[in-house]
Amino acid sequence: MWQNESFSFVGGESNLTAQSRGVKATKMVLERYAGKNVVIGTHGNIQVLIMKCFDYRYDFPFWQGLTMPDIYKLIFNEKEIEKVARIVM
Repeated sequence: MWQNESFSFVGGESNLTAQSRGVKATKMVLERYAGKNVVIGTHGNIQVLIMKCFDYRYDFPFWQGLTMPDIYKLIFNEKEIEKVARIVM
């Protein structure tokens, strides 16, 4: 699915569709809560797909390296990622 982002299993959702949905929701949150701290919970695949839309360094190898659970702090400036930090528990 990471090699062909438009592929989906029958009844499923492609990475491209999931990314579009996730990025739309993320941008809505950034607009609605501009200047505020927000916590969003999600699963790793859509998390990395959203991050990838803002910065292509977040790709399949990055996704493969996720641990369970993983927490990332993303700092945005407007609608651009300024900083990403993994929170170690």
